[in-house]
Amino acid sequence: MTATNAQEFARAQGAMPGGVSSPVRAFGSVHETPRFFVSASGPYVTDVEGREYVDLVGSWGPAILGHAHPAVVKAVQDAAARGLGFGASTPGETELAELIAARVVRPSAVERASAGERDETSRTDENPQLQSVSSRLIALPEPVEGRSTTGTHPVERVRLVSTGTEATMTAIRLARGATGRDLVVKFAGHYHGHSDGLLAEAGSGVATLAMPGSAGVPAAIAAQTLVIPYNDVDAVREVFSARGHQIAAIIVEAAPANMGIVPPAHGFNAALADIAHEHGALLILDEVLTGFRVGAAGWYGIDPVPFSPDLITFGKVVGGGLPLAALGGPAALMELLAPLGPVYQAGTLSGNPLAVAAGRTTLDHLDADAYARIDAAATTIADAAASALADAGVTHVLQRSGNLFSIQFAAEPPVDYDTVRAQEAFRYPPFFRAMLEQGVSLPPSVFEAWFVSAAHDDAAVGRIVEALPAAARAAAEARPG
Repeated sequence: MTATNAQEFARAQGAMPGGVSSPVRAFGSVHETPRFFVSASGPYVTDVEGREYVDLVGSWGPAILGHAHPAVVKAVQDAAARGLGFGASTPGETELAELIAARVVRPSAVERASAGERDETSRTDENPQLQSVSSRLIALPEPVEGRSTTGTHPVERVRLVSTGTEATMTAIRLARGATGRDLVVKFAGHYHGHSDGLLAEAGSGVATLAMPGSAGVPAAIAAQTLVIPYNDVDAVREVFSARGHQIAAIIVEAAPANMGIVPPAHGFNAALADIAHEHGALLILDEVLTGFRVGAAGWYGIDPVPFSPDLITFGKVVGGGLPLAALGGPAALMELLAPLGPVYQAGTLSGNPLAVAAGRTTLDHLDADAYARIDAAATTIADAAASALADAGVTHVLQRSGNLFSIQFAAEPPVDYDTVRAQEAFRYPPFFRAMLEQGVSLPPSVFEAWFVSAAHDDAAVGRIVEALPAAARAAAEARPG
């Protein structure tokens, strides 16, 4: 006899805390029995009861080509046949690192001008970020000659790790090691993984569970993170005016997607780079979610105002669905990592050959045509969702960052964590459940982005569009409490 989702959940609760391996999977905020999936293909997932859903979670981003893409599956199978891991270096790691560095570029000012774009270059493009670390307590090696260390080519060296949390944690350690300073600035509502110092007023699952932070984080560690409002340049200037000599880095989601989509204000990332560098601090750009998803070079490549981050973290797409993440930056900074420098980082499964194969193959297949299909499908779905909600009389805004989008039940576009939390979030659970009943799997939290893949063809998109009016009516009928 086939088990039901409810039966699987009850069984899981007897073996795992909350019955899940990650909190948002419990479906608690949407008041629904979590689905237990057993297979997936293209834009579809299938649960233990044999029911198929159009998927808009996409494994939280990595399934950008669609689930079980044949080329990715074959690459992983071929790698597995050669060995699951060696505890030693492999050529594939180098190839993936080179591929990451080659993709993270943006057009030069001349190329932008020839394409008719305005040149709004930040002052940081005139002041190499390596100059901002030249007087650090730890002496930096000379930058590699023959390649720009700022502006259009921010990644010269890459360190592969296993998770986004590990990537951001390592980036912060590296920033502290380079500057000899302890404090880190983060923004309320941004999620950078679950390391101790970054859970204060975090987005994603922390926001979903309405937690202010996490138990088990010592006050002394929490005090090393300065949390300020997002999209507020004055707040950034104020914190640096007060404590700039103690701040190692600003860490920021390139285009926040862990409190729903809240795009950066025009020029905000460039302002962060300017302020950080003026005070001898670094800018860590967290592209774990946006990297290689919103474009070939991530948000860095499409931000309308060019800027110079010092370190960039990657995850999700870069691993192709397997546990892999990365951080990258200029050689002079990255080579402070062991074995060349004094900043230690290591990992038994870092650069695992199966994950490397999945990541390389995924990036190889993410060409201009793939991004065009993703963007087109995302536009169709986003427009249909907004139209259905408007027809049902539901107050809402739909915000986008590239092909990522989300719905906020508010009259005005949220610009920070406070305005995100002020929305009528009670409307999302019935909206979610109505979509699920019609065979569409949405993120089980109003604080998450919707993920579209290159496999979302007309048939899959059509099923989503057909389900939206009933879901919008359910949201309209929702009441608080």
